[in-house]
Amino acid sequence: MTELRGRTALVTGASRGIGQVVATRLAARGAAVVAHYGTDRGGAEATVERITRAGGTAYAVRAELGVDGDVETLFTGVEAALAGRPLDILVNNAAAPPVGPLGATTPAAFDHLFAVNVRAPYFIIERALPLFRDGGGRIVTVSSAATRMANATQTSFAMTKGAVETMTRTLANQLGARGITVNAVAPGATRTATNGPAFSTPGLVELIIGMTALDRLGEPDDIADVVAFLASDAARWVTGQVIDASGGLFLGPRA
Repeated sequence: MTELRGRTALVTGASRGIGQVVATRLAARGAAVVAHYGTDRGGAEATVERITRAGGTAYAVRAELGVDGDVETLFTGVEAALAGRPLDILVNNAAAPPVGPLGATTPAAFDHLFAVNVRAPYFIIERALPLFRDGGGRIVTVSSAATRMANATQTSFAMTKGAVETMTRTLANQLGARGITVNAVAPGATRTATNGPAFSTPGLVELIIGMTALDRLGEPDDIADVVAFLASDAARWVTGQVIDASGGLFLGPRA
């Protein structure tokens, strides 16, 4: 499929997990991809190698998010990779993981969580907008099904994702006049190569599957397909939406 041929995309957190699969999926559909990473250089290089080996175009760009100057560091690399071309697609995928329940989260950890999960995507979008052409731009931010569930171990994390969902709706309204769509994707429990140990607790996988309508854990491909749809012309009339991509996690009791 080549419906994104001639377009460029920036995917943050593209060195592993969902971000890596999103980057390779967009490239497989024709986009030239800038794969951002924070610390995992080897993973980012693997992403680029996977894309180029399949005949695509990709560049790895490093920037630690959540620190002063992070956005400018990122876009120095992005603009060098684009070499004067506009940016068509931005996927805000990079995020810090949950840091614990109320009473266990330190102020420093809380501030870092919001710096990476809320401040960074907000200012990345602001910095990216001059690179977008009017008409056809796509912004997709990865949220979480945690925003619609009460999970005491993820309170602060869910708060960050609730913030980007609000950001998605308001920016969609603001940027619609430029023909730029702004949406979010909310995964549920998604097993990746890097978070596999998190599912090793006896009985946890069975518990999650028991709460999931489609009766299995999510895979990165499940999320990448939704992101790729939102990045395509097929989603030209979809904006300001949070697309639940959880397989129906925690919809209610299952008979």
